Amino acid sequence: MSNSILDVVTGTVRLSYVHLFQPYSAQAGQDPKYSCTILLPKSDIATKQKIDAAVNAAIQQGISGKWNGVRPPVLAIPVHDGDGVRPSDGMPFGNECKGHWVFTASSKQKVEVVDINLNPIIDQTQVYSGIYARVSIRFFPFNTNGKKGVGCGLYPVQKLEDGEPLGGHVSAAEAFGGGAPAYPQQPYGQPAPSQPYAAPAQPIYQPQQPNYGQPGYGQPTYNQPQQPNYGGQPAFIPSVAPQQPNYGQQPQQIDPITGKPLVGGIYGI
Repeated sequence: MSNSILDVVTGTVRLSYVHLFQPYSAQAGQDPKYSCTILLPKSDIATKQKIDAAVNAAIQQGISGKWNGVRPPVLAIPVHDGDGVRPSDGMPFGNECKGHWVFTASSKQKVEVVDINLNPIIDQTQVYSGIYARVSIRFFPFNTNGKKGVGCGLYPVQKLEDGEPLGGHVSAAEAFGGGAPAYPQQPYGQPAPSQPYAAPAQPIYQPQQPNYGQPGYGQPTYNQPQQPNYGGQPAFIPSVAPQQPNYGQQPQQIDPITGKPLVGGIYGI
């Protein structure tokens, strides 16, 4: 921008209706433009004085040029009182405009958007309605389709700090209650469940730990194996000792008549 009275760099302002990365048209048939509405605090008297001087200079330029030497009886001025009513419909400005001067700046060309350190802002989500910024603007006379007035051109924008978003924006937590839905999302094309899904009830019993090696839990019963007795005494001694074989002796003889053992122990002797 040239160093002209028509050019103004604002102090800290608030931005609304921000369209700085994609051109926007408010009405059908209009050329889309990059634009934003600027809320200038009425306490910033220095910036307001610069704007007033620039508007007056643009009017003089229009009289000597586009308006053929005549000041139009009805002249559109871009700066409005935020404590008054909108010129478009006579309705009051929004609450965010109270205590501010309100005007819209636009450009057919994309403008630079930088941060406080003059670095280009790439993340578009960082620039939204409600941020605080400084804006470079230029006022100019126009004569379009019989309408005459002073317009406001938009030049580079410098974001200074974040602010509460304007325009009724809400976060996901505010919209959905801050929690996950009570039912899972259905795959595309599948019917929604008739009732919200609920987690299955916990069983009223606790599963028993397996009783390894014990009968009564479906486990097979095994006799405890005997440990091998390597060179020692047997681990199990029966309560009745087995009859030792009578090696080298004759078997006991029984009297076939009386059924008693013979006295001599030897049959026939």
